[in-house]
Amino acid sequence: MQPAPSSPFAAFGPRNYRLMGLGLAVLAAGFLTMTLDDTQYGEGLLGITIGPILLVVGFIVEFFAIMMRDPATLQTAATNAAATAVVATDAPLGTAPPAAPVGLAGPATTIPIRPSYKPL
Repeated sequence: MQPAPSSPFAAFGPRNYRLMGLGLAVLAAGFLTMTLDDTQYGEGLLGITIGPILLVVGFIVEFFAIMMRDPATLQTAATNAAATAVVATDAPLGTAPPAAPVGLAGPATTIPIRPSYKPL
């Protein structure tokens, strides 16, 4: 029995969501820290130094949460790609590939695949 394929739109794994939650918590702590400053217009140590530092750290964590690839997601994507490749090449031997659709400019032409390097 084959495992059920995950959604092809699942870009984030559990690790990404945990980092996003951590980043949002640090951002909330930064904004809260800036509002807790007792000086007029928030010009004390909390409002000018510590709060903005927490905000920068929170945005950096969010950036890495979005850009980092989760190993579980990579493994699932590789499994889905392998299953798709098997299904796509499952035609019996000796049969012609399906005809290409004819567009406004005429039938589609195929370009032969050549290696991008010169063999020795």
